[in-house]
Amino acid sequence: MIPLKDDTPSARKAYVTISLIVACSTVFLWQRSLDASESRRAVAALGAIPAVLLGNARLPLDLEWIPRYASLITSMFLHGGWLHLLGNMLYLWIYGDNVEDCMGRARYLLFYCACGIVAIFAQALFDPHSAYPIIGASGAISGVLGAYLLLFPRAKVLTLVLLPFFFRALRLPAMLLLLLWFAVQLLSDLASQDGGASVAFRAHIGGFLAGMLLVPLLKRRDVPLFAR
Repeated sequence: MIPLKDDTPSARKAYVTISLIVACSTVFLWQRSLDASESRRAVAALGAIPAVLLGNARLPLDLEWIPRYASLITSMFLHGGWLHLLGNMLYLWIYGDNVEDCMGRARYLLFYCACGIVAIFAQALFDPHSAYPIIGASGAISGVLGAYLLLFPRAKVLTLVLLPFFFRALRLPAMLLLLLWFAVQLLSDLASQDGGASVAFRAHIGGFLAGMLLVPLLKRRDVPLFAR
């Protein structure tokens, strides 16, 4: 199922959400401009590597482009391919503007970064010796989905449903879509017991739960939960 548009217009221009989409897209185009070797070096230098964040591992000196913990932020702007980028940006475009509207720009940016950081640790703590970089905005955007679930459970989302012998755009409840999305992450994580999955499902789970926990603290006072 591919979400296309929700029925909840935002009252203010979503400058932070738009800026995040532009930033992620610009960084990805920079990644694409590199040759294969340079691209791998960039991911190693700017991605969040559990063994570096949580252990005693260190990058080679020629890859120490930034301080160790700065990778918690820089990793959110890297993506592994067009589908990775476009899927993330689609979800951020659909759900991010409304969450930004309910928090205000500064608190929304803080919220986005906090969810992304929690998501990285949720993934890294299960394999603290891993040398594979965690990259992508998925964890932070998962937090946006968790917040949207509590803020707009009654919203309807125009969704492209792709099933064998069934291809149709339907308006589905946001609560159904987001809970189904979360269930898929849980089941996918359970199905990859060896931790060898290329998708960071635990980061998605951690980010989503962080979003649900943080939204009551960071939303504007005049914005109720479960009301729309």
